[in-house]
Amino acid sequence: MAGSGEEGLYSRQLYVLGGGARRLAGAAVLVSGLRGTGAQVAAALVLAGTGRVVLHDRGAACTADRAHQFLLEESDIGRNRAEASQRALTELNPHVAVAAHIGELSEDFLASFQVVVLTESSLEEQLRVGDFCHARGICFIVADAKGLAGQLFCDFGERFIVDDPAEGDLVCAAVQHISQGNPGVVTCMGAEDSHGHLFCDGDLVTFSGVEGMTELNSREPVPVRVLDAFRLEIGDTSSFSPYRRGGLVSQLRLPQVHSYEPLRRALAEPKIRVASHEELPRSHSLHAAFQALHAFCGEQGRLPRPRGLADAERVLELARSLGAQQGPLDEDIVRAFASVSAGDLCPVAAIVGALAAQEVLKAITRKFLPLDQWLYFDALECLALEGATRLTEEDCAPMGSRYDGQIAVFGATFQEQLGRQKYLVVGAGAIGCELLKNFAMMGLAAGPGGDLTVTDMDTVALSNLHRQLLYRSADISKPKSVVAAAAVRRMNPSIRVTPHQNQVGPATEPLYGDNFFRRLDGVVSALDTLEARAYLESRCRRCLTPLLDSGTEGPRGNVLAMVPPLTKPLGPAGAPGDGTFPLCTLRYFPRTIQHTLQWARDEFEGLFQLPAEHVNRFMEDPAFLEQLPAGKALEVLEQVRGSLWERPRDWQDCVRWARRHWQNRYHDAIAQLLHTFPPEHVSPAPMGLAPPPHPLPSASHPFPLCRLPHHTHGDGVPRPDSVLPLCQETSPGVPFWAGDRSCPHPLTFNPDNDAHLEYILATAHLFAQAHKVPPCSDRVAAQTVLRSVVLLPFAPQEGLQISLAEEQEEAQAPADCGRLAELTQDLVQRRAELVGGEEAQVPLMEPIHFEKDNNIHVDFITAASNLRAENYGIPPADWLTSKRIAGRIVPAIITTTAAVAGLACLEVYKLVWGCQDLSCYRNSNLCLSDCLLLRIQPLPPPTYRYGGREWSCWDRLEMRAVGADGQEMTVQDVLDWLQRTHGWTVTMLLRGHTVLYDREEDEETRARQRVQRLSEHLEAAREPRQWELELLYVCEGEDAEAEDNRPPLLCSLP
Repeated sequence: MAGSGEEGLYSRQLYVLGGGARRLAGAAVLVSGLRGTGAQVAAALVLAGTGRVVLHDRGAACTADRAHQFLLEESDIGRNRAEASQRALTELNPHVAVAAHIGELSEDFLASFQVVVLTESSLEEQLRVGDFCHARGICFIVADAKGLAGQLFCDFGERFIVDDPAEGDLVCAAVQHISQGNPGVVTCMGAEDSHGHLFCDGDLVTFSGVEGMTELNSREPVPVRVLDAFRLEIGDTSSFSPYRRGGLVSQLRLPQVHSYEPLRRALAEPKIRVASHEELPRSHSLHAAFQALHAFCGEQGRLPRPRGLADAERVLELARSLGAQQGPLDEDIVRAFASVSAGDLCPVAAIVGALAAQEVLKAITRKFLPLDQWLYFDALECLALEGATRLTEEDCAPMGSRYDGQIAVFGATFQEQLGRQKYLVVGAGAIGCELLKNFAMMGLAAGPGGDLTVTDMDTVALSNLHRQLLYRSADISKPKSVVAAAAVRRMNPSIRVTPHQNQVGPATEPLYGDNFFRRLDGVVSALDTLEARAYLESRCRRCLTPLLDSGTEGPRGNVLAMVPPLTKPLGPAGAPGDGTFPLCTLRYFPRTIQHTLQWARDEFEGLFQLPAEHVNRFMEDPAFLEQLPAGKALEVLEQVRGSLWERPRDWQDCVRWARRHWQNRYHDAIAQLLHTFPPEHVSPAPMGLAPPPHPLPSASHPFPLCRLPHHTHGDGVPRPDSVLPLCQETSPGVPFWAGDRSCPHPLTFNPDNDAHLEYILATAHLFAQAHKVPPCSDRVAAQTVLRSVVLLPFAPQEGLQISLAEEQEEAQAPADCGRLAELTQDLVQRRAELVGGEEAQVPLMEPIHFEKDNNIHVDFITAASNLRAENYGIPPADWLTSKRIAGRIVPAIITTTAAVAGLACLEVYKLVWGCQDLSCYRNSNLCLSDCLLLRIQPLPPPTYRYGGREWSCWDRLEMRAVGADGQEMTVQDVLDWLQRTHGWTVTMLLRGHTVLYDREEDEETRARQRVQRLSEHLEAAREPRQWELELLYVCEGEDAEAEDNRPPLLCSLP
């Protein structure tokens, strides 16, 4: 059942691409042109596990290639680019066959590929190859990056089938009611009780498990119309039987057929993908500009000279004469594009290459809608930067440097400034690797005075390798930051990078304090927790340090720029759902696979972690129970007692234990629930709640599963007197199994049933590991043992009731002091026997913590969840889906991370210029599944009024708290400074929660407060010496709104 080695390597990508990703291993792709864009396409395809990638380039690598072609080393200069890149790509993923081709692109050669990608090609070659590919049904892609602009074109033939056009899991909801009518209305509920369904208008749905209105269960998919968060219209149900109870409504996605025009026709009649209609004229102008550039190159045999006015005007003339544009031509865009089209920028190549690689993956996997058919991207706003507008042809002339492609856009002086930058990169995961690669290509911190710090606490893992460019299999278990720093030094030996293995948080403020942040030119974050992101933003806000925050989830990504004092602070990110569900839902009334997977996670902890921890702690010090409440101590003792009495001698004992546990969970517990609440049960009038409410078995309250001396039958199921009941029901007169309660059914064990056997094998393995018994995975031997296991027939417990409300679940039973004493005495005696015997080990058991990348752990979770889902008629989840949901794994793919890192680096250019024009900055949102890129200007900072004037959220009052005598100022000096400078009479002065001055105190106290030096309270509290204090103040005449809206006061101490 466990995922294969390839699934372990590509698991995060599989969550994005779905089952179609398995087609990658059999695919062959040609990438022609191995400069920056082609290198990015090829690297992404190799990391993704494409079966065969052939590299084509007829040119030799030159020094200037090394500012954007990250696969080349210094020794590769002069070699063919394709051949030089082959070595690096083979090392990147040994599972992919990488070949180089330096000959012509003949038709016979092209015919062997499923996808052909052209970069750096002439228009004539694009048309010739495009015609051939369209005729042969070969998916054809053109990707080109010129200066600050990029172009992408896709032709997937006249009949291309998309198997799954959308991202994310299929939507499912539990049916609560269906009306008879035209149209019929379905009332349903999603996985979380407080949330409704997630269907959209037009979604196709099917029904299953509906009782009463059974006609729906066999009906063809029907479209829905959303009425509100809990109701859907589904068409005519007036002739159907009345709805009774239960059922699931599930989304269905059908394959789609799409047709594409060949390049020759699409040039004249372009269909251009834009995020908004307002962007269409700009894209049409770029469409004309790229064609004009091809014409210029054919005419002159070269690209336009950087900042060459005559060349730019000639490109504009050609654009006008071609008549290729639709609508008016934006001549400023064409001129700007042409003036830097000879430039090669790593960030632009990363963006265009990543988008092109995603289209290749769509062609192979048939997941997501392909681009239809053109996409244009530009960052020409960079040319509006102060200083960039004054650059001349001489400023941007080539110098024989590796950075000539960047100098062609921004000039030589800017390149020197890039080298002097001091940056912090927080996180060396997928985005962090791409950022560091880009920085090495750009030459950031690669000159005198430059400094690049990268910090990450993690080590390299197998699942990182398919999307984290800087790591190889030999790096597994090594610190990410150290490996990443070494990798970028090989890309650019001049880069001054220092790796750290620290978390940036309160505990490391002595290392990453105010002085550290203030000396930085910028911070780039690629963090995976909201808490870490919020802390980093708070540090950057305090120190007025620019922050670029990046994030991805599957095919979606974003970049947010926080530039003091121009932009709004990032603020709190929208917190995702916490994934918690009511206990009664998990224990008795699951509706979705998310519920059963969380139940399985709780089972794992309750079976293999907590009992072992409690046993080890008891063996070490029985007195630890005295620190627990009596009710909790009794629960822990029962758990310890069960673990000690059911210790297995060998693996066969573990199989027997797993079999008894299977019977308890999937048959007996369900049978008991149905005995207490039969399928036709109707709730009576409410009963009083009597303590103690003891639930049916769960992970935290399991039934004992072995022959115990007290309070159990021989089959390990408690006697009625050992389970303390009582509950209260809801809604008298209403069927109990209705609405969001699905009536379950018990399962019957079969050792030949694969699902049953997988559960037994995983459970027995983990039970053996917890008890330090050598495990075994012999299926035949396990089946032999299982056939010999004889269990007593299930006998229902009369009078047993369960708690149905959350507050009842959380109530604690009063302690049974006699039982507590009896258990303690028995266990102390058993402990003495074990400690004195030769079999004792220290510690006695091995607690097992769930690890999402441990296949046995996921085997158990998947099997346990799917069996419970079968109990309740819930569709099961496959192994990978179970791993993702239970492990809370965020889907990830190299294409999204590369594009996001490229977008972030474009903003770095602006920060290096010291740009103080808000209109030049961009926040970016990316959705590769739809090939959408939205870049918008950040919002300005909020303002407020205080003391008769308007303030920005970035404003602060700064004073050098040094008196005329060179000594530290007193509180009175601060009060005087605020009065003198701003005319404010202070009534209270604070540092944090410490009051430094309060006008309401008596005269003696005020006099003592006024003469205190500012740092005296630090010494009194034994806090470390600080060189800057942030003070809060309250002034006379403030209104209530001023409480949280006043500029902070920063005092610099001598």
